[in-house]
Amino acid sequence: MTVKNAAIIVAAGRGQRVGGEIPKQYLNIDGVPILRRTVDVFLQNPDINHTRVIIHPDDRELYDAAVGDMDLPEPVIGGDTRQQSVLNGLEALGKIMPEYVFIHDAARPFLTQDTLNALINEVEISGAVIPALKVTDTIKYMTEDHINNTIDRDFLYRAQTPQAFRYKPIFMAHRRFENNNLTDDSAIAEKGGLKVRIIEGDENNLKITTTDDIRKAEMMTGETYTDVRVGFGVDVHAFEDGDHVILGGVKIAHTKKLKGHSDADVALHAITDAILGAIAKGDIGEHFPPSDDQWKNAGSDLFLKHAAKLVDDADGVIANIDLTIICEEPKIGPHRDLIRDRISEILDLDIERVSVKATTTEKLGFAGEKKGIMAQSVATIRLPE
Repeated sequence: MTVKNAAIIVAAGRGQRVGGEIPKQYLNIDGVPILRRTVDVFLQNPDINHTRVIIHPDDRELYDAAVGDMDLPEPVIGGDTRQQSVLNGLEALGKIMPEYVFIHDAARPFLTQDTLNALINEVEISGAVIPALKVTDTIKYMTEDHINNTIDRDFLYRAQTPQAFRYKPIFMAHRRFENNNLTDDSAIAEKGGLKVRIIEGDENNLKITTTDDIRKAEMMTGETYTDVRVGFGVDVHAFEDGDHVILGGVKIAHTKKLKGHSDADVALHAITDAILGAIAKGDIGEHFPPSDDQWKNAGSDLFLKHAAKLVDDADGVIANIDLTIICEEPKIGPHRDLIRDRISEILDLDIERVSVKATTTEKLGFAGEKKGIMAQSVATIRLPE
């Protein structure tokens, strides 16, 4: 079987610069996975006859969750480098032998149909074409710690994807130079002797690489989240006889426990109140009254998840959590990372957005006298206007 135009979407990278626990191509922008947005552009174009995604072998569940209900063939397993992943994708297309192939980065979800159609038209004429943006800034060449040269920008362009080629020549070039570890398909085409044309790119066809790019992408989808709210929460629990405390969802061995109707997790209670305060939804006692026996010995993660759901119901996002635990003992330092991990897990929030600190009162007051623990928290919430 032959087709005219096939697309391969490279989604096998790790995307470490953007942060978080999952590769960037599976992160959500306004509730939609980046990969899904990218794939949909090609599926919506009537001139693209076949679309194939290249994924990392560890990402099959993420892939299925993102695009499993879309009309796509089995994904291709990528290699150790982008170049090897693309070669794997090109080899997989050998069964259908397309005339032209469009190689696109999964992390560019804002490709327009206008740009894609321009590439479809031009590749039939020239055989190799990429979208690119003319460099407008002055470019300096550095040697060690000083400027060595100023480069003429008149002939400089920033390459984008998709990059379009006649299938057979780019496949042969990839095979010939497969050990060169090049990150741009047009560079491989150049080494293979192909003449690559340029059409005008699109500033909105950005590649999501950093957390700043995520914020830009959120702005581009229409959700501006410019209504920034800050809430403050504070909670105190006294000690009583026991052998452990629960702080930030983490069980910590101690000579006493905290007294309370629930599990008395003073840290999660403070965070819960901070979030509720930011969205003007009262306090933890209104939602989970201590007089109600159903909350007796309840895990405080239930309270925090409830507060997070209220934010989600308001179409908001939790931007940051800052927690301070105030006590003489137990020592918080050895457990700080576990507490951050647990809060991050409960809120489904990037751990880089969770701060946990600890301090003492220099032996002053009830905390200084080891009678209990206080926690204070600030939550920053972003809501759409």
